[in-house]
Amino acid sequence: MTKPLTGRIALVTGASRGVGRAVAIDLARAGAHVIALARTQGALEDLDDEIRGAGSEATLVPCDLKDFDALDRLGHAIHGRWGKLDILIGNAGLLGPVSPLAHVEPKQWDDVFAVNVTANYRLIRSLDPLLRTSDAGRVIFITSGAGHRADFKPYWGPYATSKAALDALARTYAAETENVSPVRVMLVNPGPLRTAMRAKAMPGEDPMTLRTPEDLSPKILALCNPSWTKTGVLYDFPQDRVLSFHRPE
Repeated sequence: MTKPLTGRIALVTGASRGVGRAVAIDLARAGAHVIALARTQGALEDLDDEIRGAGSEATLVPCDLKDFDALDRLGHAIHGRWGKLDILIGNAGLLGPVSPLAHVEPKQWDDVFAVNVTANYRLIRSLDPLLRTSDAGRVIFITSGAGHRADFKPYWGPYATSKAALDALARTYAAETENVSPVRVMLVNPGPLRTAMRAKAMPGEDPMTLRTPEDLSPKILALCNPSWTKTGVLYDFPQDRVLSFHRPE
């Protein structure tokens, strides 16, 4: 069976569970070598077992995304081993407190922005030369409707604000790479999925009413393909549509 991503190198953050795990497994099944980054060594080893069982290989990177120096070293390590990076999946995210803004502790705010925004900027900074070296660098950041919906919900301030900032970060990178490189940058809104983060945010919700990360993963895989050409736009999973960002009226 033809594997469309054979020979391609893919880095997935938050790869040990949820959307990151599902995408890492599908990338491996499609032939990519997966660099799996997450904080938990044991969960990464479980992922590695599944990837090997599918006939592929992974490189495990136990790392806290708030260790920005480690992200710099990661770029050097990828360059030394492969000389390029074909796919970056910026999936890892932190919900933070669901609380009135005035009650949010500064450290809680800083932690959410460190994981959801600054870590992704540091990954771009570290990996940009490797993505430009690829013949078809593909970058996908997992965002949320919380950051761009017209009717903002109360109490989701740190998460919503950080996702709005992530949208701006990704769109800026898309604009900077569109006409001068093979890099293409997409945002993905998963909508409600059966994940640990969703359960924490909505503890009264029946998880069996929700779609799963495994439902979303094939859609993300399509964005990783060299044939994908759109950039700086949003794939919205609930609508199964690619959406452009609107100019302010």
